[in-house]
Amino acid sequence: MKVAKFGGSSLADAFQIKKVCDIVFADPERKIIVVSAPGKRNREDTKVTDLLIAVAKARLAGNSFETEIKAVIERYKDIAKSLEVVDIIPEIEDTLRSVAGADYTDDIKYLDSVKAMGEDCNARLVAKYLNSVGHPAKYCNPKECGLFLKHNDLGKAVILDESYDNLSSLKDCPEICVFPGFYGYSKEGEIITFSRGGSDITGSILAAAVGAEVYENWTDVDNVYAVNPELVKNPFAITEITYDEMRELAYAGFSVLHEEALYPVFVRGIPVHIKNTNNPSAKGTKIVSKRTHYDSLVTGIAGEKGFATITVNKYLMNKEVGFLLNLLRILAEEGISVEHMPSGIDSVTIIVRKKNFTEEKEKVIVDRIKKELNAQSVSVERDLAIVMIVGEAMANSVGIMARAAASLSSAGINLRIVNQGASEISMMFGVSEAYCSYAVRALYKELFKV
Repeated sequence: MKVAKFGGSSLADAFQIKKVCDIVFADPERKIIVVSAPGKRNREDTKVTDLLIAVAKARLAGNSFETEIKAVIERYKDIAKSLEVVDIIPEIEDTLRSVAGADYTDDIKYLDSVKAMGEDCNARLVAKYLNSVGHPAKYCNPKECGLFLKHNDLGKAVILDESYDNLSSLKDCPEICVFPGFYGYSKEGEIITFSRGGSDITGSILAAAVGAEVYENWTDVDNVYAVNPELVKNPFAITEITYDEMRELAYAGFSVLHEEALYPVFVRGIPVHIKNTNNPSAKGTKIVSKRTHYDSLVTGIAGEKGFATITVNKYLMNKEVGFLLNLLRILAEEGISVEHMPSGIDSVTIIVRKKNFTEEKEKVIVDRIKKELNAQSVSVERDLAIVMIVGEAMANSVGIMARAAASLSSAGINLRIVNQGASEISMMFGVSEAYCSYAVRALYKELFKV
């Protein structure tokens, strides 16, 4: 059995939906499909999710949302007409109006419930179309199927373990299961959404629950590439990559697969196959536990802005038992996650994400470090970008760090931080945000010799 997830660009209109269904028909092992909300049909278009956010914002502002909800209904109506399944529209309209017009006490929960209807209505529509062309299909409601979630301490949606047992029954369904991505339910019956792009996570959960042979993630690119195609023309195509390599690259800005989506399949050893809806014959990229071959010494290079550093200096820091423990305790108590922590004998630098490390948090944390740890100095820089070089083959190679540092030096890029991962599959460079893309291009040119 295969679980196949299709993204918003793959389902943007009727023509794309027909492509998706042809892909499903081509392999009888594709028994469970996960759908996103319709994406953009062109650069100037608006995603259905964004249309639904407009609906929710109008309601939360105390205004009429009739204009906004009609735009959503019309989008589905256009698709349904082209697919010749217009009889699904009353069901879609009733669903949208019921959720958008429901009573609410929490603005965020209400917004989540409205956003989730993009995937929900699309799943209903796709299931209807599959049935209309002679392929028995079933719309699967996450609540009825038992996909239960909760919010953790950081407010992120996490799956309850019982959900895997609940969802495992889908493997016995005689029809094609069409499952909406992006959301599940709390035990109290409230809709909870994953972060944006969370349909990837839904697909991974379902693949893990049914013990799928492979989890196919269909998108609009032929492969995962060694570098962002927007930065480099005709970048090197990756045909095989490990879970660990993909996780490192996703952390540093790769956007092909949601970074949290790997975990459910990773722990069960289920491979992920990234494929192109618009070019299904392309080999795509496989994400596996262990690679069978290496196309290149370096697998990929990625850069991400939005980091800050906290550098703490104290003479004889290395002799003070518990210093780092207490430093990390302060950050934990203030709700700040540590991304990296390069250190010296008398200094340590903590790298954090700026979105959580606000200027208000900065003042509190700096004051606490000075007062509680008697630090000689605490300095903060807020314009850091992280550039990662990732590749399992690097562990057995000599000179990659030297080549990388030399190429950045030749490009006139100052290195503020250099750190190698403990697993030796990644190297991290901290540079000014202004040089992020430039640094990625310089490293790609050197390490792929283009």
